[in-house]
Amino acid sequence: METFDLSKIALTKYLFFTGKGGVGKTSLACATAVGLANQDKNILLISTDPASNLQDVFGQELNGHGTAIAEVPGLTVVNLDPEEAAAEYRESVIAPFRGKLPDSVISQMEEQLSGSCTVEIAAFNEFSDFITDPNKQKEYDHIIFDTAPTGHTLRMLQLPSAWSTFISENTHGASCLGQLSGLEARKEIYKQAVDTLSDGKLTNLVLVSRPETAPLKEAARSSHELQLLGIKNQVLIVNGVLGQIDDADKISNQLHQRQQNALREMPDTLKEYPTYSVPLRSYNLSNVANIRRMLHDDTLLQHETREPLTGVHTLNDLLDDLHKTNKRVVFTMGKGGVGKTTMATNIALGLAERGAKVHLTTTDPANHLNYDLVTSKGITVSRIDETVVLEEYKNEVRAKAKANNMSEADMEYIEEDLRSPCTQEIAVFKAFAQIVDKADNEVVVIDTAPTGHTLLLLDATQSYHKEVERTQGGIPDAVSNLLPRLRNEKETEVVIVTLPETTPVFEAERLQKDLQRAGIHNKWWIVNSCLSLVETENPFLKAKAHGERVWIEKVKQLSNNNTALVEWKNI
Repeated sequence: METFDLSKIALTKYLFFTGKGGVGKTSLACATAVGLANQDKNILLISTDPASNLQDVFGQELNGHGTAIAEVPGLTVVNLDPEEAAAEYRESVIAPFRGKLPDSVISQMEEQLSGSCTVEIAAFNEFSDFITDPNKQKEYDHIIFDTAPTGHTLRMLQLPSAWSTFISENTHGASCLGQLSGLEARKEIYKQAVDTLSDGKLTNLVLVSRPETAPLKEAARSSHELQLLGIKNQVLIVNGVLGQIDDADKISNQLHQRQQNALREMPDTLKEYPTYSVPLRSYNLSNVANIRRMLHDDTLLQHETREPLTGVHTLNDLLDDLHKTNKRVVFTMGKGGVGKTTMATNIALGLAERGAKVHLTTTDPANHLNYDLVTSKGITVSRIDETVVLEEYKNEVRAKAKANNMSEADMEYIEEDLRSPCTQEIAVFKAFAQIVDKADNEVVVIDTAPTGHTLLLLDATQSYHKEVERTQGGIPDAVSNLLPRLRNEKETEVVIVTLPETTPVFEAERLQKDLQRAGIHNKWWIVNSCLSLVETENPFLKAKAHGERVWIEKVKQLSNNNTALVEWKNI
């Protein structure tokens, strides 16, 4: 695999960086922008990452219009706030209906426009202006976007029904329908933006991954989705490849071997594209000096002497508290790749050891559960097949839509809506709801919780049904009963799982706010895969372990010190 070297690679006018949260999209976008500016080029860097810390990196205030960076002549940075854009966008759609529709209907519309799909659409609405502006094309040699739109967003933008007003005949219980309401005036701008994305002479879409199985699979999935839309002008960058290995150091050897195995088993889809690597860096990319060094300097920075962590808890402390407080339902929640399934398994085993009768259920498609170990401890186990329950739910929605004689264009829009993250959560949640009824007789531990947005969609939908006296989808009694149960902190605990890194912690913080908005209490957090808890003599890993501390402290603050740390393990 060739090293990512800006002096040897021909880059297009537009560069879009995309990938799973925490893989280093922002760092690589910044390093590319700074590196090209250092070649005396005029560069525009645009971030739509809600977890962006670009103001800290560049050491100056940024805005959504463009700020020249004092330390990097030739570089202008635009820091779009997608949450703010989504709020403005949401209000522009809903404002005409205020005072004309019942409050319950307004609440449902607000919740439909509160999910991740709406944030993406609002972000695309913002940066499409930069793609289509002829003055920007002349002014800048390269325009770089940190965070590209997903295939789901791009397909939504191209559907005929997307340009109609809010679809009143919503055919299923909760959805993302309506994000595009009222955007008819921007249809041509969107079309031009999507055409530019697809043009290989103008645009490179940079897939960013880490040398790990889950991020590589996610990159392959995104790549395939974009290919189907005609966006084949893709490049893969694998970030964080461990280069220096001390044969005597067990941890660095295990990590190196795990990375190499993941790269050997890389999905075939990704092997079709030019692939580059960026070595693991020992320093945090928290200032311009370090960003400048990222793509060409392997020198190890000095770090402070390692000191023991204080004021933190272990997984056993968390387990003791769950058992003592007699929690009946325990969810593990977090973004993909943080270790939710492993943590759910460990919680189930720990509670069983403390004498609880436990049922464990998961949606883990890789089926990583050690069933023999779990069942040998007297734990009953079930696994929900996400593909099966999602297809069942889709078929239910399709049948209701056809019964309402919806047009072919509207059916196409509904099909795209069924691909949204919310739809998958709802389908799986309905299956979970049946299992949670077991909590009357045993502790139910569930891998993967629904987001607060999904819960509010379900809740708003039920209120809406009562208001207009009609049925819109299959919201069974088990789901209705589960919502109050989840909000009962004496009975339910949602354990947020994260990693000691920038993006996973910011994403976990947003999940916590999402739950709070839905009226769901969260006490415990788990910071998984901590290098700061293992013994290594590898200088790079020791420096990485030191860099974890700021994020562990951040989680301690978010959790009111109810943070359990789990060491890095070679699994």
